[in-house]
Amino acid sequence: MSREKSRKATLPHVQENIDKLEKAINEGNFYGAQQMYKSISARYVSAQRYSEALDLLHSGACLQLKHDQVTCGAELAVLFVETLVKGKIPYDEGILDRVRKIYKVFPQIPVPRNLTDDDDVQELTEALGAAKTRLQGCSSFLKAAIKWSAEFGAHRNGDPQLHAMLAEYIYSESPELDMARVSYHFVRGKNPKKLASTLVDFMSKCYPGEDDIAIARAVLMYLSMGNLRDANYLMDELKRQVASQELDFPQSDLIQFITFLLLT
Repeated sequence: MSREKSRKATLPHVQENIDKLEKAINEGNFYGAQQMYKSISARYVSAQRYSEALDLLHSGACLQLKHDQVTCGAELAVLFVETLVKGKIPYDEGILDRVRKIYKVFPQIPVPRNLTDDDDVQELTEALGAAKTRLQGCSSFLKAAIKWSAEFGAHRNGDPQLHAMLAEYIYSESPELDMARVSYHFVRGKNPKKLASTLVDFMSKCYPGEDDIAIARAVLMYLSMGNLRDANYLMDELKRQVASQELDFPQSDLIQFITFLLLT
């Protein structure tokens, strides 16, 4: 029997390891379980038992994240995608659903604002650090998933749903909001209505003069991709939502330029 066949024969069914490591997680042994998830999944990958490695990593990522172990959960989530690549697993809705399930258990915790006294400043500092960790972990995972989907059968820019997930997470979790990154992924997410809602929300929070720049940037991103339809839809939807919420739509020279550009 070859060494490879021997490895395949000696590795137990993955459910045994899933159950054992879930018990360790529930007992609070997060670090020990993490090392076992990584080493055991590597053995399944080495034996080319990719399906079982994926099952183990998916279970581990979700469990660690549910227990607020963001760094550990994100690491396993990235390993899940790396295993998809190593196994040359083709893109399909089933795998996309598994990626979505991991995404949904990434914590989403609003960052406290307008805090003043010393205790509150300490709380804010800790909250900002935790938010950056969450954002970095989820972004690394979804960027890897987008790259995998582009390489193994989805749209050449990556699956639109994955782009939309990343845009929403950046917007909701980023301590230092970057609307350029948000718009970049929303535009590739093919959901101009959701982008319009996000821009309207941003307009209610941003400094004067930032709203027209954010709108113009989003429209120009659509146009740079040759997507005149969604560029026009975005402007129409923005005006509709602003009117329904009785807000003021920006009337700057930049907005007038964008309006004229869409007419050409």
